[in-house]
Amino acid sequence: MLNFLDLFYQESLMRLPDLLWALVILFFGWIIAGRIKDMVVNFLNKLRVNQMLKALGWESFFDRFDARMNIPKFFGIIVEIYFFLLFLIISLDVLKLGTVSKLVGEVVGYYPNIFVSIVIFIITVFIADFGKKIIVGNLDKEKIVYSNFLGDIVSSGAWILAILAILYQLQIVQTLVLTIFIGVVALIVISLGIAFGLGGKDMAKKILEDMENRVK
Repeated sequence: MLNFLDLFYQESLMRLPDLLWALVILFFGWIIAGRIKDMVVNFLNKLRVNQMLKALGWESFFDRFDARMNIPKFFGIIVEIYFFLLFLIISLDVLKLGTVSKLVGEVVGYYPNIFVSIVIFIITVFIADFGKKIIVGNLDKEKIVYSNFLGDIVSSGAWILAILAILYQLQIVQTLVLTIFIGVVALIVISLGIAFGLGGKDMAKKILEDMENRVK
């Protein structure tokens, strides 16, 4: 028993410097990851992601669950975890825990899919918000009856395509998602064709009248 305790004590002393270095690396990793998170949150706040989502009606969904919508903070935490895991891998390597380090590395290796999904989501927010405002706003000035319908098609279509793209990027049932994606694109094209077909006559009439007035 004494030999075992003595061996454990000697092994602990030998590994103590590695343990201290690992803790130092984790400490600095925690600080750096937190700073990067703040930068991401500030950047997304400047893009007014939350405000656009509120305008699109997302806040009411969170209100049902008594939750506060803060998408920039959520994405910031995801980025923070990623950078902290990078420092965790270094710490595990210092401690010569190769098996655990490999498992964490597999999680880190999946993160590019998550980052691409975040970019798709943010781009979709812009498309859904600005696209709907431009189409509905501009067409309303021309008093086209189907402008709201057309705006809803663009906004809803953007979200549907984004969800499918995100699921595909996250490698969730990729074959099924790809099939649905193709079907949704075809449906949106048909819907836009119908919308323009119904409202296009008024737009064409307005354009022709403007041209005629300029000639006169």
